[in-house]
Amino acid sequence: MGLSELFHAAGSGPKGQTLAIAVVGLYLAAVLALALLVRRRWPEQREWSRKLVHMGTGPVVLLAWALQIERGIALPVAAAVTVLTALNHRFRLLPAVEDVGRPSYGTVAYGASITLLLALFWPAQPAAVAAGVLVMAFGDGLAGLLGPLVRSPSWSLGGQRKSVVGTGAMAIASGTVLTLLWILQGPAGAGSGSGLAGWAAAGAPQAGVAILVLTALAVGLEQLSAYGLDNLSVPLVVGLLWSLLRP
Repeated sequence: MGLSELFHAAGSGPKGQTLAIAVVGLYLAAVLALALLVRRRWPEQREWSRKLVHMGTGPVVLLAWALQIERGIALPVAAAVTVLTALNHRFRLLPAVEDVGRPSYGTVAYGASITLLLALFWPAQPAAVAAGVLVMAFGDGLAGLLGPLVRSPSWSLGGQRKSVVGTGAMAIASGTVLTLLWILQGPAGAGSGSGLAGWAAAGAPQAGVAILVLTALAVGLEQLSAYGLDNLSVPLVVGLLWSLLRP
């Protein structure tokens, strides 16, 4: 039984959708509250609270999938959150989310990528949305946390420091997320008879190669992270390619 069958939950109907929105709202409020606490406890580590929000936002896609939140709700809410994020970027209403001491549009680009993925694939291909968002949430999030904390050889690309530890964290987290999603999505659907999808569905070796390619693309795009624009490129490329490999 695949993930779609396991996730048929009590999200149908107006009452179910209202409950689903409340659950997502409470979860996001908890993430934001925790980020504010981290910012207050460790004010000198400005990146920590931001990355906590970054990683904490990702699982919202899984909640929306599990609770069967409808497109007519998910897409406008994601767009509205992106607009609010842009306003926060401009006016610094919540410094815990934005104040990192360098020019970055990462949070705005992250919200835009989630909105675009929802517009393209929700609810027909929720796994494609999850793949793009979760790779960015955990891969980039852990890279941003561990890279500065653990000393290792480093280099600079486009004015952004990259390191062996940070890049390794991105690769391991991305590969793990993609492997778990591949397994949880279950058997390939009816649309996988030919082309890339047919090849990827042929067996475990092909699936492994597909996951490695997706991981390598995510890691490569994360290297080109000037102004935080990898928050747009990584989710979109991973989600688009996933939709071709696992329709």
